Amino acid sequence: MANASSSKPTSQNHNFPFFLPFHFSTLITTLIIFSHPHLISPQSTLCRTSCGAIPINYPFGIDDGCGSLYYRHLLVCSEATNILELRTPSGRYPVRSISYSDPHIIVSDPFMWNCQDGENFRPTRPFSLDTSTHLKLSHQNDYIFFNCSEDHVIVEPRPIYCERYPEQCDSSCDSASYLCRHLPNCASALRGSSCCSYYPKATSSLRLMLKYCASYTSIYWRSAGAAPPLDQVPEYGVRIDFDIPVTAKCLMCQDRAKGGGTCGFDTGAEEFLCLCEQGNVTTYCKDHHSISRHSANGAAVAGTVSIVSVAGAVGIGAGVWYLKKVRAKAPVTCGVQTNENRLF
Repeated sequence: MANASSSKPTSQNHNFPFFLPFHFSTLITTLIIFSHPHLISPQSTLCRTSCGAIPINYPFGIDDGCGSLYYRHLLVCSEATNILELRTPSGRYPVRSISYSDPHIIVSDPFMWNCQDGENFRPTRPFSLDTSTHLKLSHQNDYIFFNCSEDHVIVEPRPIYCERYPEQCDSSCDSASYLCRHLPNCASALRGSSCCSYYPKATSSLRLMLKYCASYTSIYWRSAGAAPPLDQVPEYGVRIDFDIPVTAKCLMCQDRAKGGGTCGFDTGAEEFLCLCEQGNVTTYCKDHHSISRHSANGAAVAGTVSIVSVAGAVGIGAGVWYLKKVRAKAPVTCGVQTNENRLF
């Protein structure tokens, strides 16, 4: 028994020098992985600038971390079909065009009435927008309703003064509307069906209208670039206006003299980032001091920031402290040293 007990610490003494490097390297590897997650995450390309023939510029982005945080997850580009869609509470709608000079989006709603339907009124649903976003329905939209019940909807010609004081005529659906008499591309599509024009102020009023009307469609007025009164042309679709958030950080990031970066944001912290070829920074691309602290593997990652976290710094500090402590007690002759570690 005495020999067996004396041999046990001897065996541990021989194994300890081999255990220490393994234990320490495992600790450091673990600290590096958790404090530098970008080292193990796949690298992303810079933000895509188009989907099909539609340009994608600030404030929009189709890759997470690109564009303005206000428009995150609103646009979706299908990789299979290369079709751009807008997400809203009422569904996903194909985007026909985006204008950045006169900020607006044109979308089509396949549930709305079109010329091919004629008097075959299909079941529809109200189009709506998330009011918490920086999107809003344009006042250049007109809404045409078909076969409304006159027991529940005021259908009558609007007086002439409504053009000057429209707020006094909000409750009626105009049966003498120009668009009802001149439906774009199919003026004779309706023969025995009634038609009236009304602009709903909220999704609830649109739902109520559709409860008592067979169907509806949206027509927006497109600028034709001609002299009045031919300067606007009616077309089917929904025009949605948007704001372009202008910040000093984004302007500095986009400045070509400062590197010409792309405005984006950290997908985790949801804070501004300037996306550059050398890496992501919080200032501008030619801020070499910032790039040296934020770059990751020499490539820009959309929506990630490559700085050492506080937890990582604490972890590395703990590893250095552990190494110093072991070195200070290097001549160990028996036993095993242990550390307890622990967003209409």
